[in-house]
Amino acid sequence: MPIGDPNHKGLRVLDAGLHEKGNKAMANGKTPMHAPWGDIAPHLTEISNSVLFDDVWQRPGLSPRDRSLITVASLIALYRGNELKFHLGKALQNGVTRDEIIEMVTHLAFYSGWPTASAALGIAREVFSAAPQDPSELKGQSHANA
Repeated sequence: MPIGDPNHKGLRVLDAGLHEKGNKAMANGKTPMHAPWGDIAPHLTEISNSVLFDDVWQRPGLSPRDRSLITVASLIALYRGNELKFHLGKALQNGVTRDEIIEMVTHLAFYSGWPTASAALGIAREVFSAAPQDPSELKGQSHANA
């Protein structure tokens, strides 16, 4: 199914919960996978959606919450701020608490370095300020997706 098709499963996964009130992650109306390179590399976008979001994130071996913990920790350690913002928001939607995210950053400071922790905290502050304060407001959003 072409990536431009609004029924593409990968796009539905990416869009799940992102248009909810108060979430600024989708302010430009595009899915995160389209914004960085979709206009010049549509096939890369399509296979990213197909493989990563339609397959890897849907596998039964780990819960979406566990996948979010792993993904966020990896992005922090690798200093990948562009992707971290999206995945921090998704982690909150998948049931990871703010306190757990801060503890993860604190723990990683000793393994991936202070600069990675410092950068992650700045991004977390931004994501936290845009997300609902009450975790129950996130419960209505899909936890089965990435």
